[in-house]
Amino acid sequence: MNNSQDTVWFHRHSAASLTRILPRLRARFKDVPEPDWQAFALRMEEHFGRLFTILYSLYGRHYDFFYHLESILSTAVESWVDRPDALKALDAQRETDPAWYQSHRVLGYVAYVDLFAGDLNGVRKRIPYLTEMGVTYLHLMPLFQCPAGDSDGGYAISSYREVHPPLGTMEELAALAGDLRNHGISLCLDFVFNHTSDEHEWARQALAGSVEHQEYYRMFDDRTYPDQIEKTVRSVFPDEHPGCFTYRNRIKKWIWTTFKNYQWDLNYENPAVFNRMAGEMLFLANQGVEVLRLDAVAFLWKKLGTNCENLPEAHQLIQAFNALVRIAAPAMVFKSEAIVHPDEVMRYISTEECQISYNPNIMALLWNAMATREVRLLRHSLQKRFTLPARTAWANYIRCHDDIGWAFSDEDAREQGINAFDHRRFLNDFYTGIHKASFAVGLPFQENPQTGDARVSGSAASLCGLERALNLNDAHEVDLAVRRMLVLHGVLLTIGGIPLVYSGDELGVLNDYSYQQDHEKQADSRWVHRSTFDWKRAELRNDGAPPEARLFQGLRKLIQVRQNNMAFTRSETEIVDPGNDHVLAYFRQHLEQSLLVLANFSEEEQEIEALRLRQLGLRRTLTDLVAGILVIATETLKLDSYQIMVLVTSRPS
Repeated sequence: MNNSQDTVWFHRHSAASLTRILPRLRARFKDVPEPDWQAFALRMEEHFGRLFTILYSLYGRHYDFFYHLESILSTAVESWVDRPDALKALDAQRETDPAWYQSHRVLGYVAYVDLFAGDLNGVRKRIPYLTEMGVTYLHLMPLFQCPAGDSDGGYAISSYREVHPPLGTMEELAALAGDLRNHGISLCLDFVFNHTSDEHEWARQALAGSVEHQEYYRMFDDRTYPDQIEKTVRSVFPDEHPGCFTYRNRIKKWIWTTFKNYQWDLNYENPAVFNRMAGEMLFLANQGVEVLRLDAVAFLWKKLGTNCENLPEAHQLIQAFNALVRIAAPAMVFKSEAIVHPDEVMRYISTEECQISYNPNIMALLWNAMATREVRLLRHSLQKRFTLPARTAWANYIRCHDDIGWAFSDEDAREQGINAFDHRRFLNDFYTGIHKASFAVGLPFQENPQTGDARVSGSAASLCGLERALNLNDAHEVDLAVRRMLVLHGVLLTIGGIPLVYSGDELGVLNDYSYQQDHEKQADSRWVHRSTFDWKRAELRNDGAPPEARLFQGLRKLIQVRQNNMAFTRSETEIVDPGNDHVLAYFRQHLEQSLLVLANFSEEEQEIEALRLRQLGLRRTLTDLVAGILVIATETLKLDSYQIMVLVTSRPS
């Protein structure tokens, strides 16, 4: 069939399927009041065609496809029926403003529950601290039940419906979500749906010999297929887990384990797996999760002869999950985690797939600009791929729980006359303190001595030079380190998208080397920047002179600039060349307000010619919203070391 015939066929069969299935579902849920059911049925009718098309493409070859289709729809209805009234009200609110996450009021904060506040009840007690900062979006790192010991920092899930006992209970999580919502804070959690822990109930059943549950995973009786796969598939963590398969002698099978040998990859070729995971996802939505971070999206689908990353079916899976959420819990949106080539990252972003996406490209290139003191590569890349489809947003960050990988495009580097391989080695040397011009204190992660390939671990403050400066007792270097931290966060807050602050960065938390004394963590250098939040240090945040106070108050000022100016809401970012390769420049505009942001990535004073500012439409007399002062640019505009300016043309009084 041609495309036109395909469209007609899918439309006819999807309509017929819905006509057949919907009355049966109504009969099953006859206690739902008719007005509520009619409102729900309208959403079902709106999104069913898209869902049917995707599911048929993925599973139409199964003889019992329509049985699975009805089971999946039944899962959606059950979840909607169970959805608390407060969340149904939020659904209605968000349907009137589906791109709420594009608001200039949105500010993200990322933390581990235990490290930040001990447990879920501890997080509830710290809500005033979050509101003081202006946080409106809280991402709590994996908090579900996981194995003792081998848990990959919580990313090996033993149960999606139970909180890890030391952290609290699912009831406490739902209560926390409600409290956060009442304070204007949206809860974000991880959905680790490429794999489960080998202690998950499905895995336990598989180990006990259940054929049904063995088919939930990708298992093989011998090495024939795994050997073929490993000819084209890379090993993600070669130091500790060479290859992609693990043998379990209890069932005499080889199991696909992309990441760790205790994390079993799910088999999404089995429609029953899709249905079960849809149930887990919608259960989390009903606990009050408003943003679901989709973990490891690139690896969801496997196909012989490929690298098993970013396959078309992986996108279709996410789109199908998206359609189900639009039906049963439309207040929730997806955030993709795809640490892949920047062009591949872009493919996950749309209103029908992931409305929000991490931006690993800007993270890598901000650190590159900090090391080189030049913004050429950053500016070049942003001009090519920072703009997103309507009603979508980047989640921008300089640090996260993970390592820093140099995920910039080799093509972009080549277009700027940079050898990407050599440059990545330079960046690794710089941020691990090897390079003679480095101010950073960081550690290598997954270093390959043969190839020189590595990533970098370290807290933002230590990578910006604060640890080294304090060790040297050098007040000038301390000042520069604080300025570096503020200009990096200033860009996140003004460039467009959702800015994410990693817990402790607002106070300049340094590397924590205590993990090296823990035999379960010492092989993973990422724990150096996963430190316990120091609440005594936080008490210094309003105390004037210490670095903690300078950072916190400087960050609060930048947050207020963002949240008080409509130019930072729902508007595109125009990257411009100010005529100085040390300065990143971009416009933000909303209605009549137009702002030019200038960020100096050098410790030296930089100048922008006044003529260039005139060419960009600015007047001689400007207001810098960060410093709160008038700026007269007659011949040149001067930026101090690592200064960020947000300039608006002054209006006559």
